[in-house]
This record gives sequence, C-alpha cells and structure tokens, in this order.
Amino acid sequence: MIRAYLKFLLKARGAHSLHSPFVFDLYTNLIRSDNPQEPAFGPIRALQNELLRETRTIQITDFGAGSRINSSRERAIRDIAKNSQKPARFGRLMYRLIQRFGSQTIVDLGTSLGITTLYEAAAAPTAQLLTFEGCPQTAAVAAANFRKLNRQHIEIVTGNLDETLAERLKTVPSIDFAFFDANHRYEPTVQYFKTCLLKAHHESCFIFDDIHWSDEMEQAWETIKADPAVTVSIDLFYIGLVFFRPQQPKQDFILKF
Repeated sequence: MIRAYLKFLLKARGAHSLHSPFVFDLYTNLIRSDNPQEPAFGPIRALQNELLRETRTIQITDFGAGSRINSSRERAIRDIAKNSQKPARFGRLMYRLIQRFGSQTIVDLGTSLGITTLYEAAAAPTAQLLTFEGCPQTAAVAAANFRKLNRQHIEIVTGNLDETLAERLKTVPSIDFAFFDANHRYEPTVQYFKTCLLKAHHESCFIFDDIHWSDEMEQAWETIKADPAVTVSIDLFYIGLVFFRPQQPKQDFILKF
C-alpha cells in the first residue's frame, strides 16, 4: 500500500481543482468538514474504548481475504477493535453523508464489532439498517454493542454474504446508502456491488473500503468506476465513494482527505 499511497499523493487534489458544483459542495461541506465533538459520537467513542480493553477472545469465521495482522482463528476482542475497525473519522464521514442525503435504507456489508454501523445508525435513527456479518461470534458481540446503545433498528444478517446478501435484499425496495467492507477480493466485491446496484437509485451513495488494499481491490475499484450506472467516483485512498446521478457528467476524482 505504500506504493499505492505515493501514487495517490501525486494525483490527489483539493477543492481548488473542483469544477463540479455537486462534488465541490460535497468535498468542502461534508468530506473536509468534521466535528468530532458532535454529541451523538460520545457514546460510540466510549464503547470503542471499552472494546479496546476487552480481553475476551472469540473464534473467527472468515469468508474473506483475511487479516494481514492476525491470521489466528482465535482473537481477543481488543485486538479486533484495534486492528479491524476503521478510524473514527470515517464513521463520522458516513454519519454526515447519511444525514446529507436523508438515507432511510442503509446496507452495511461487514459488521465486525459494529462501531461503523453505530455511526450509521446514529445518523438515521428511524432508518432500516441491515448489516451483514459472516462470523457468528463477531456478530454476537456486535449485537450486544447495539443493545448497549439502544439501537433497535439495526438488523444483523449472519452468514456467508455470497448466500445471504441477494436473498435478504429481495425484500428491500431500494438502497439509499451502502458501505462495502466485507470480502476484500475482486470477484466478491464486484458481485456484491452488482447485487446492490439492482436496488440503487439516482440519490444513492455507495462507499467502498480499502480500495487500494491490494491489486485485486484496485482492480475491483476500476471495474466499479467504469460501470455505466456510476457517474461520479471519489477516491479518498482508504475509501472510495460512488454516485449514480444521471444529471452529472461521468467524472472520477482523486481528493485529499
């Protein structure tokens, strides 16, 4: 990822390079505008700090590309909280995006301990929020975390995404917001995108995690950007955003975050 990050730095631009009013507004007022002291974030931070001290271990069932840091099937919850969770600023960005677009149907692929899901839930407390997790024991910890913060509108779907995603989405009329953080390989990532794309609309926002994590993920990101339905893509290195606005010319942006 060092080589990929150096390439990103050479290409990344700021607000002065943006001539699209939609992307300029998105970048200046949402992506670059952060307020870590938002009251809704306090309980999530406190919970994350608890998890960083949690010494219990769980058995990991992994259907994806695995972890580069710990390949053991038995892992301490505190290690998962330290190594597998996205930094809080990404959760806060999702919170702002969900509020900006008024998302009421949210799909979260890759629950882990549920911290990112809780940022999504805080942004839309009346939304239908489906979160998918392959590992039963990890899902059980996440479910306990949701109960601690009284987020009763989160539904966890447990099992292999290859089997659960398409089936569960049959009952969902559309997807307003989706976060893809599950199987970090080319074919599953593209397949999950295509499955969710069937439910996308002109105001949907899809976010892909770790788009430069490996050659396969970079290839998946290129395939997703090239899809005819995608009109705007934004590469923030660690994550990528795509939009489906037909009124927008097809454009790809690489922006500093």
